[in-house]
Amino acid sequence: MPVEFLGIAATNDGSETTPRSGAAFDKEYTLRLARAHEDHGWDRVLFAYGSGSPDPAPAAAYIASRLEHLRILLAHRPNVSYPTFAAKTFATLDQISDGRLTVHFITGGNDREQGREGDTLTKDERYARTREYIRIVKKIWTTHEPFDHEGEHYRFHDFVSDVFPVQQPRPNVSFGGSSPAAHAAGGAEADIYCLWGEPLAKTAEQIENVKAAARAAGRTDVPRIQVAFRPIIAPTEGLAWEKAHRTVGAIKARKEKGETITKRHNGHTQPQAATPQNVGSQRLVAIAEAGERYDRALWTPTAAATGGAGNSNALVGTPETVAQALLDYYDLGVDILSARGYDLLGDAIDFGRHVIPIVREEVAKRDAERATRGTQTLAAVSG
Repeated sequence: MPVEFLGIAATNDGSETTPRSGAAFDKEYTLRLARAHEDHGWDRVLFAYGSGSPDPAPAAAYIASRLEHLRILLAHRPNVSYPTFAAKTFATLDQISDGRLTVHFITGGNDREQGREGDTLTKDERYARTREYIRIVKKIWTTHEPFDHEGEHYRFHDFVSDVFPVQQPRPNVSFGGSSPAAHAAGGAEADIYCLWGEPLAKTAEQIENVKAAARAAGRTDVPRIQVAFRPIIAPTEGLAWEKAHRTVGAIKARKEKGETITKRHNGHTQPQAATPQNVGSQRLVAIAEAGERYDRALWTPTAAATGGAGNSNALVGTPETVAQALLDYYDLGVDILSARGYDLLGDAIDFGRHVIPIVREEVAKRDAERATRGTQTLAAVSG
């Protein structure tokens, strides 16, 4: 199966290790970073969402209108707009991008962050709302006659949109989370299910949970699986580990100075919390407490230093080591690999130059071998 690479579409150069050098929305940097992804083999970039961050939708439109091939994953929280409005926004952006949009729906795992924009629902209520929201958006994208909706969270009458996506029948829907409620919602509605990087065995368990949820929802297909990491690469193993320890040292130094460290999760941007509320972050903290190194290259101190803040487990080593670690996840059934370094621009270029080609070459070999085995099996049966 083909493999895809997702990077980050940051609107400034700040990260957990370095404060941003300018405004929250740096137009030149935003374009420069996106172009670096397009020029170095990445398939798409994520425009994350945060309560006080630059609005990702116009930022995505800005990039889409200036780049020709890079695809967009747009994060969106259902609490910030009505689904009729959002569906039109997404369809318009799909038109601007010539069909390069995927929408990542965020339910929200932090009550305080949700409350900053007036969202007072409980977590379970938020999941119910998200499922209703996604279903409405899908229907608006594909329905050309006026319709009514009377739901638990949304009610409207005689609505029909006059703008439709380029992609037919509709753009893909992305979703993430590690709780049973998340698996149930995403298993039912998502085309792509997003996970944070965990040890291989735990990732395999989560994939099976998502598949089971899809079957329970009556689906005959299953979502594609995406997993996110923070790669730390260098020409030698020794240099990579030195870089890894410097990275954690920089994160801790910023915390000790009392600086606000904002992380871009898979979809979210939000200040670091001392005790995470969401199950995904709780899992990352527990994994870090149980050990620093797992499998081929997974390293947890970056997650421990940030309190399990979203995409925070690292893959450490040479490009070859990190590529092989990513292939281990591919062999589990992961076909979208999300990666983001701590020097956003430099790491995007290095990863694109040195890791992506190795993974693509090895995936092509695996696919060719699989096709050969299939042909041989068919010939044996026919014979």
